[in-house]
Amino acid sequence: MRFTATAEQASFAESLDKLLGASDPVAVARSWAAGDTGPGLALWARLAEQGVNALVIPESAGGMGASPVELTIAFEALGRHGVPGPWVESAAFLPGLVEDPALLERLAEGAVATVAAPPRTPYALDGEVAEIVLFLDGDTLSEAVVQGGLTSVDATRRLATVAPGATLTTTTTPIRAHDLAALATAAQLLGAGERLLADSVTYVKQRRQFGREIGSYQAIKHQLADVRIALDFARPLVQGAGLDPTSRAVSAAKVSAAEAAHLASRVGLQVHGAIGYTQEFDLSIWITKVRALVAAWGTPADHRARLLRELVS
Repeated sequence: MRFTATAEQASFAESLDKLLGASDPVAVARSWAAGDTGPGLALWARLAEQGVNALVIPESAGGMGASPVELTIAFEALGRHGVPGPWVESAAFLPGLVEDPALLERLAEGAVATVAAPPRTPYALDGEVAEIVLFLDGDTLSEAVVQGGLTSVDATRRLATVAPGATLTTTTTPIRAHDLAALATAAQLLGAGERLLADSVTYVKQRRQFGREIGSYQAIKHQLADVRIALDFARPLVQGAGLDPTSRAVSAAKVSAAEAAHLASRVGLQVHGAIGYTQEFDLSIWITKVRALVAAWGTPADHRARLLRELVS
């Protein structure tokens, strides 16, 4: 397989990084966590103009007709910058599930949508903010009504309990939709892990103890090197799943990205010392996000079990 990005893909990634870097995503995430969704929805609209919401929606429905590779590029950027909102639901899961052209057009235009799909995803992320709230029961897709809210370990992930309403349609592609959601989540984890590693390396080059930078100590170098290796091993699995999103490839990508990002969060917390535990420190945005995303759209145990079934069948 060839994992080198094309010129168009590289340009797309660069444009997203520039947009997000100039949008103060840390302030956006903190506002979203505090209940002020205005800055987050404004950023959502700018990303929709870049085509993020429309990536895997067919051109016939107003989308871009791109491949899952472009989806992983976008979601890695979202994870690296800690962007809040139901992006997986709006730009990955529902585009892989919905067949109604009118609804697909709304998604492509940037409608904020979310979905509950038990048992893996029993709650609707940001259900109180979304314009479109749906419920998937097996292969039956219904409208949904938000009933109440729940807290998450990640303050930017506002969960909602929902009740199914009027049936919209039955679908023949729930597995594909779940796989696109898991792949997008894996890419988010990869981006978050890269951000944690980058911030940790920057910090250990500045923090001095006993007259020298703590990054000069071998014990810290080894831990950061382990994170670098874990992320480098996860990346080709995510890229490979983007090129050929089989269930086996997606599950392998999700497990590997979750493990690498979790290691990055643990090492990042350790090298930052006591300040790493504080909500006021920006590192907490990515630490808590990784903690939540590890279990989102299938826990590592779920995906390992599916890998085992695929390998022995």
